Amino acid sequence: MKQHHVLQTAKIGYIVISALLCLLGAALIVLPALSAVLIGRVLGIMLIVFGIVKLIGYFSKDIYQLVFQFDLALGILLMVLGSILLCRPGNVLHLLCVGIGIYTLTDGLLKIQIALDARRFGLERWWLILTAAIITGIFGLILVFRPDVGTEVITVLFGISMLFEGILNLVSVLTAVKVIRRSTAPKDVIEVSIKQQK
Repeated sequence: MKQHHVLQTAKIGYIVISALLCLLGAALIVLPALSAVLIGRVLGIMLIVFGIVKLIGYFSKDIYQLVFQFDLALGILLMVLGSILLCRPGNVLHLLCVGIGIYTLTDGLLKIQIALDARRFGLERWWLILTAAIITGIFGLILVFRPDVGTEVITVLFGISMLFEGILNLVSVLTAVKVIRRSTAPKDVIEVSIKQQK
């Protein structure tokens, strides 16, 4: 697979999975009484797929090399978390609050660095990444040190965290990932006009 198609696949995968995270987060906010086993299985599959997408992104040639720069470790972490959730979907709430909280907090902090790097690159919408990263990091921190409240409240907090994680990834990939379209003429060919002297 050519690097252009690898990057395009990673970008599309990022957008699709991020949109699904937003939908899952919204569903958990509206329907906090959903089955923990169902949530665990659905999220486990999504995390494994997102981990694969992150690995594809890491090995692609992004022109700015911002969004995918930490995705080797994060992709592997997501695949491990997804596998755990699939194996033990009934313990989803405790695992999600700790594991996903740490991941969301880490991703938020790393995206803050990406936002500052994007600013140095001259990208005008770097502040969108920064804002989404700060909010996502805050909710990740809340999940790690979750308050002593009922299961449905924790589920809503988790849904909000997933929603902002999806928004953060959407903003990042749409703002700081550039797919170069191939032109008909090779870029490394320079046309030179030579005039013969008579």
